[in-house]
Amino acid sequence: MAILYNILLFTVTILGGLLPILYSRWTDNKMNYLLTFSGAYLLSVTMLHLIPESASDLGFSMGAYMLAGFFLQQFLQKFTHGVEHGHAHVGHDHHHIPALSLIVGMAVHAFAEGVPLGATYHDGSTVPALYIAIALHKLPEAMLITSLLIYNKNRKIKVVGLLALFAALSPASSLLTHYFGISIDGFQQILPYIIAMVTGSFLHIGTTIFYESGNKLHAISWKKWALTLSAIALALLTTFIGHDHNAHDHDKVHQHAH
Repeated sequence: MAILYNILLFTVTILGGLLPILYSRWTDNKMNYLLTFSGAYLLSVTMLHLIPESASDLGFSMGAYMLAGFFLQQFLQKFTHGVEHGHAHVGHDHHHIPALSLIVGMAVHAFAEGVPLGATYHDGSTVPALYIAIALHKLPEAMLITSLLIYNKNRKIKVVGLLALFAALSPASSLLTHYFGISIDGFQQILPYIIAMVTGSFLHIGTTIFYESGNKLHAISWKKWALTLSAIALALLTTFIGHDHNAHDHDKVHQHAH
């Protein structure tokens, strides 16, 4: 099942990246609606699934690693310029992002967010909920990356190649997490701490998207509230699907069987 999840994640990312090339009438307004839904869902899944999982595994020490992940994500924005939460908009003078900075920053981001996908959790519903969250998050990310690369006058063949590389990073990270988990005992021990840090970065991304989806006075339109509540409802629904609390008798987050 996890192989299928990774294939679907790769496909969704590719389709998202191709959309600005194939459909030139895509607007910032439509992007903001997509960001609102994906950000609210990512934030909800983080709170409903990842934080409880990390708390179960790490106890009070979880907070320190989440805090580290939160501010590491803030530092990473020096390279991504906020593309991962939709802050960059094509055509704005202050978003002439160097291609190398964008590629390196988003590669690190994509690889990191794939790590939690390769683990197994106490609640069996966490993995499918996470894959949905990352897939929804990848859609606007891939669209912005493609748009920015085209805007910076990169050839389309190069853009598609970089898009394919970006699309493969999170699935590859998931598979490597699985492989290292079953091959290296020490990696199994540090994996819960890594996931707690990624959880902190998801909190940063989700909250940033939510607050940036409003206007300058932080007022959110009723349409965006409707999308936000729909995303929360979907995340809540995932907590009732695929529960498997008795499958794991040990205390640490461990490896997902691919």
